[in-house]
Formats: sequence, structure tokens, C-alpha cells
Amino acid sequence: MRPADRLHRALFHLAGILVAVLFLAPIAFLVLAAFRPAAEAVNPPLPPWPKAGPSLDSFARLDGFGEGIWHYAGNSLIVALATAALTILVSVLAGYGFSRYRFPLKSLVFVMILATIMVPFQSILTPLFLVLAKLGLQNTLVGLVLIYVTLQLPFSVFMMRNAFDAIPKEIEEAARIDGVRGLKLLLRVLTPLALPGIVSVGLFAFLNAWNEFLAALVFLTDERNYTLPVMMMVVRQGRFGSIDWGALQAGVTLMMVPCLLLFLSLQRFYIRGLTAGAVK
Repeated sequence: MRPADRLHRALFHLAGILVAVLFLAPIAFLVLAAFRPAAEAVNPPLPPWPKAGPSLDSFARLDGFGEGIWHYAGNSLIVALATAALTILVSVLAGYGFSRYRFPLKSLVFVMILATIMVPFQSILTPLFLVLAKLGLQNTLVGLVLIYVTLQLPFSVFMMRNAFDAIPKEIEEAARIDGVRGLKLLLRVLTPLALPGIVSVGLFAFLNAWNEFLAALVFLTDERNYTLPVMMMVVRQGRFGSIDWGALQAGVTLMMVPCLLLFLSLQRFYIRGLTAGAVK
């Protein structure tokens, strides 16, 4: 390797390390601050590392807020999993229909679905609140799931349409010759081939539902139904104006764990799903 090539590679790796440190530093700051003892956690976490050694006091105090951290984590998990499952179900069927079937005004309907992405969510909060109230779903986790699914579907349908477009039609024709038709064709032949796109859609839906704050704050009024982001707002407000920084950092640390584990375990499908149908 020539000296110029070695220098170029060294600079490339150095730049990568600097970018990684830039992104990982806030996460390390957050995690270290979460393990500060009670005596150090009352002030903003500077420096973040515990002077008296790591402690779980912040996590214990966090569990004392309201119904407890695990109750709110359960609410968030139920909402996120239900949102991901329902989004996958509807988007797979819709994406397959837009990719393989012909029907009147097909292009217009698809453009109208995509156009809803341009509508700011904040502008339709009041109509959505009234609709949920009429249906008796206001202040329920079911109503919150339906709102999240509605917000996820335009992008998810677009993703699944591209994923099915990337699958050669010859595979589908060969399956039809072998007698596989209808829903069985979709489930047994096309769905495994479109798995990267399905995983990407489910991952997006789960992460957005897990971290979403505004809709949960507006549509949920019963403290028992709060999700983790709303619960963290209560912790952030504190009592009598005081903020328990240790409990706040501990809560954010716990919120990160499922997202990191899920993304790291599914990242290979996620990357393939985003590039599916890109050339076409």
C-alpha cells in the first residue's frame, strides 16, 4: 500500500472514531449520571460520574413515582407492540394490493395516502380528540394505538409497496402454476421475500410509538394509563419546583434499552429493507 493510501485510510478511521465519540458521549454521560448516589443526584449531573461509586438509588426513587416505573413501562410496551403488529398487518396487505393489483384510480389513491404525510400532526389533534371521544376510546390505550397506526400507515404502505415491487413477478407466477393462490401465496411465498421491508416497518412503528409524547399527553388523562414519555415529564417537573436529576437520567436510560436492543438485533434487516426497491 502506498504512503498516500495509508494516510487516507488513517484519516478515514480517525474521522470515524471522532464521529462515534461525538454520538456516544451524550449516551455515556446519561448512563453514568443515572448511577449517581442520592446525595449527588439532587444537582445537575456535572460531572456525570459518581464520586462515591455507582449506586441504584436513582432507579429506586424512580420506581416510587406514581404507579411505579414498571407499570408505565408495561403501558408503553403494550402500545408499541400493538402499534407495530397492526401497522405490519395493514401495510403488508395494502402494499401488496398497490404493487400487484390493478383497480380504478389506483395512482390517485396512492398519492392521496402519501399526501397525508404532509399534514402536521399538531393541526389534527382536536378532530382526533373529538373522534376518540365519540367512539368512547379517549383516555384508553386502544385509542392511542389507533392514533399511532394512523400516523404510521402512509410511510409503511409506501415502504411495503416498494418491497413487493422489488420481488420478481416470475416467482409469483411460478407459485401460481404450482397451485398456490390468494392469501396463501402472500403468506408463504412473498412475505418471506419481503421480510426486510416488514421488519423495517415494524421497527419504525415500534420506536415511534415507544418514544411518542404529544399524542399520549393529549389523549391520556388517567395517570394509570400514562406511557413512559409522559411519566418522564412528571418526573421532570419535580415536586415544589425541585428536579430529581438522578431519577430523570435513570428513566431515560431505561427508555433507551429496548430501543437499542431491538435496533441492534434487527439492523441487518433494517438496512436491507430501506434499500429494497431503491433501484427500481
